[in-house]
Amino acid sequence: MLKELKKIGSGADVVSIGELLKAIKAGINPKKIVFSGIGKTEEEIREAIKKKVLLINAESESEVNLINKISKKLSKITSIGIRLNPNVVGKTHKKISTGGENEKFGLVYNDCINLCQKIRKMKNLRLKGISVHIGSQITNIKPFKEVLSVVNKIINKTKVDFQFVDLGGGMGISYSSKEKQLNLKQYAQLVKKFIKGRNVKIIFEPGRFIIGNTGILITKIIYIKKSNNKNFIILDAGMNDLMRPALYNAQHQIIPLRRTNKRFRGNIEFVGPICENSDKFLSQKGFSQIKEGDYVGITHVGAYGMSLSSNYNTRPNIAEIMVAGSKHKLIRKRQSLENLVNN
Repeated sequence: MLKELKKIGSGADVVSIGELLKAIKAGINPKKIVFSGIGKTEEEIREAIKKKVLLINAESESEVNLINKISKKLSKITSIGIRLNPNVVGKTHKKISTGGENEKFGLVYNDCINLCQKIRKMKNLRLKGISVHIGSQITNIKPFKEVLSVVNKIINKTKVDFQFVDLGGGMGISYSSKEKQLNLKQYAQLVKKFIKGRNVKIIFEPGRFIIGNTGILITKIIYIKKSNNKNFIILDAGMNDLMRPALYNAQHQIIPLRRTNKRFRGNIEFVGPICENSDKFLSQKGFSQIKEGDYVGITHVGAYGMSLSSNYNTRPNIAEIMVAGSKHKLIRKRQSLENLVNN
């Protein structure tokens, strides 16, 4: 997947040494890589400096001091960005909202201004960017407008000639027909107004927006279990394969892979085989008539699907197949039981 994104010109935002090395292995130029995250280790900072990434986005004064110290030891001058906490709450799930003043991310307004002045005096650092990311799956334009206003104030207050403004991600998609996605045209107009008269490059991190609606998890109905007034549709896929519903109460549409005009009578709930009550995907009425052995597809799993998966209950990681038109290719093999039990 990274190789395909690289082909169309994408860079990478990484938050670990593993992500950094994966991006480079996929052919992404380090000069198009930004290293973010609040908990970078010495090893990760050293590797980012050696690989000459575009920016290391720092999130605390302690981290800035460490980057400067390592840069001095390596006799390097390192380009960094500083992450602002704008105290803007995106209208999204609380577990993926990252822009409030009491969240762990970035520096609040006054701390950000003060640290910018300190960085200017550090001989081994060059402050080239300001970064902000207020959360994921935001479909309302208002929070982004508020963020741009705060960033504008920071730039004017610090008088730093930032070369890069990293606006993060958060652009929400529609997981069902009832949901709307972010209006990108409106967002583009806001950004266009923001950069007018400025010699600055904008960085976006639109991961979910690019890939979220491209993935489908194909799963088999093992059993249909009737209990009181509910029918449990027990699937062979569980929360170890798709964590979002259990973690965020995320709603993913489920579609039958066998066409029929008949409808299932009563309430049904799609659940997985994991021994936790949170291992459930969707409750629905009027679903297509299905039977044991049928397959269904859980949609919009391209983002935070495989990356959040695990071997919980000692279950193997599933295979991944890339489809383009009439062509398909196995890009990740199903984990073997031998590998599973030996690790």
